[in-house]
Amino acid sequence: MYKTITSNNFVDAFQHAGRDKQFSYEGKIALYNWLEDNIENYELDVIAICCDYSEYETKKELLDDYSSFETIEEIEEQTEIIEFKKWDIKTLSNNDYSSYIIRAF
Repeated sequence: MYKTITSNNFVDAFQHAGRDKQFSYEGKIALYNWLEDNIENYELDVIAICCDYSEYETKKELLDDYSSFETIEEIEEQTEIIEFKKWDIKTLSNNDYSSYIIRAF
């Protein structure tokens, strides 16, 4: 039996699994949208997502972790990277920089 879920259901599933701090809210929404657009009949498994994907606040953070690569484009040749903007509560706007979710490889 399958249940179609919304982005709110997706975000709530992380909280119910005790994994609500694994990704930022914006990261979860970006990941939900990417999964919806790229994987047909995706079966939600929060623990598997937490094992397979990691969020990086900045490009520098991502490239520091994958130091054998010089650019994000080189990493994209190996795996999926989801780029998104975060909401800055202080300025009430999106950050001037991108954050990233990457699938482990």
